[in-house]
Amino acid sequence: MACPREKSRSPFSFIARNRNSQSNSRICFELKFSSAGMVPAAVTTDVASPSRTTSEEKVYDVVLKQAALVKQKKTGRSIHEKKLLEQRTGNISWDLLNKAYDRCGEICAEFAKTFYLGTLLMTPERKRAIWAIYAWCRRTDELVDGPIASHLTPRALDRWEERLAGLFEGHPYDMFDAALSDTVSKFPVDIQPFKHMIQGMRVDLKKSRYKNFDELYLYCYYVAGTVGLMTVPVMGIAPESKSSAESVYNAALALGIANQLTNILRDVGEDARRGRIYLPQDELGQAGLSDDDIFRGKVTEKWRNFISGQIKRARMLFDEAERGIAELNSASRWPVWASLLIYRQILDVIEANDYDNFRKRAFVGRAKKLVFLSVAFGKAVAAK
Repeated sequence: MACPREKSRSPFSFIARNRNSQSNSRICFELKFSSAGMVPAAVTTDVASPSRTTSEEKVYDVVLKQAALVKQKKTGRSIHEKKLLEQRTGNISWDLLNKAYDRCGEICAEFAKTFYLGTLLMTPERKRAIWAIYAWCRRTDELVDGPIASHLTPRALDRWEERLAGLFEGHPYDMFDAALSDTVSKFPVDIQPFKHMIQGMRVDLKKSRYKNFDELYLYCYYVAGTVGLMTVPVMGIAPESKSSAESVYNAALALGIANQLTNILRDVGEDARRGRIYLPQDELGQAGLSDDDIFRGKVTEKWRNFISGQIKRARMLFDEAERGIAELNSASRWPVWASLLIYRQILDVIEANDYDNFRKRAFVGRAKKLVFLSVAFGKAVAAK
């Protein structure tokens, strides 16, 4: 699903799914309590298109709903329902709620240091809300990638979704749920993207191959693109923005999917050793490649050409995402820029490694991250 450590924590996808993350036992303990294709149409246009695939159309419908909620500045609940939710979350002491938010911030700082630093420029309310969303996504990811993953059942995910519904109704199960419950009472955050992220966990329980990019696109949306839909209402669209809410959400979606595709390209070797291939089967075949070629792990000219095409697709999505950052609230742009610049650099490293993503893991070192963090700050300020 979504939580690589210090990898993809983007504003829109600070949570691109890292299927190989080493889990943190402390978080799991707390859980007990409680080539190349074209960029998908759904991320490049605001109008309905007959060229959209089934998966793209499904995601686009969700984007339209989320954008409408932001434009209307409401959560989709009636005034009466919202008052009840605020009353219920209001029963939690401020001291406990502050501790809950601080703990969410600690989790974000531990597993997404660069993104966490970027959030410090946000208003206190927005910053804490982003931390709460991050913590929920991280905990959700732990269900599939953590120490209890081998014992995870579909029923356990059903129970997790029931807890999600409870916190959206003002009935949090633990302190982390309380922070998110408070967040959704203050911002026009909808439950659907959260439910879709859990659906991404279900997909990982039963699926290890993807016939085509349409299938892979939907998976990437579930485990990473959803984060953009969760966080845009919190980050806010700039008052002076002339762009439609749909276009801003589409940019957020593009960044999530770009980050996830980058994760996939970076982790080909690691995934193969686990018997998983997150690459479009039809495109592999068109390139003259098969699963056996991936399991052998030999870099050939066919492989270089294939991965080059996949990188091109990811870069097109990054370009689409970049155009939406300036439309965000000014205080929210820095972490988004930092995530995009650092994650896009991973693609450059794959190329520098001569497309050997079987044995060489592409990563951005600490020194370069600091440089990109500085560049991101400059871009965020320049856009004001």
